[in-house]
Amino acid sequence: MKRIVIADDSATARMFIRRCLDIIGLGDAEIVEAEHGKEALAAAKAAPTDLLLSDLNMPVMDGETLLKWVKASPKLSDLPVVIITSAGNPAKEKELLKLGALKVLNKPVAPPMLMDALASFLDD
Repeated sequence: MKRIVIADDSATARMFIRRCLDIIGLGDAEIVEAEHGKEALAAAKAAPTDLLLSDLNMPVMDGETLLKWVKASPKLSDLPVVIITSAGNPAKEKELLKLGALKVLNKPVAPPMLMDALASFLDD
């Protein structure tokens, strides 16, 4: 069973992402929810994690800082990270991809968009 961490300060956004995961065939995955990057990082370190979906703008630790911590960690550096943002900033998207994000998706996330972003992940 896959383990997926969803980090977003909005409970509604986390529920929506969870629903999208269910629609694209990942409904049986273990889903761990976090309200900010620090919680998500702790969750990813606590048990083997297959995917991290993170909002960009969150309190305590934002998605960019979370991405940097994940990619700098020997234990987590291979963890695929998808950043989800409402910013719609191409320069920021390019920067996040350079930092190691698998994909950067704009809110609101839709199942087809998530399916495209996770195509290689879904094939595992």
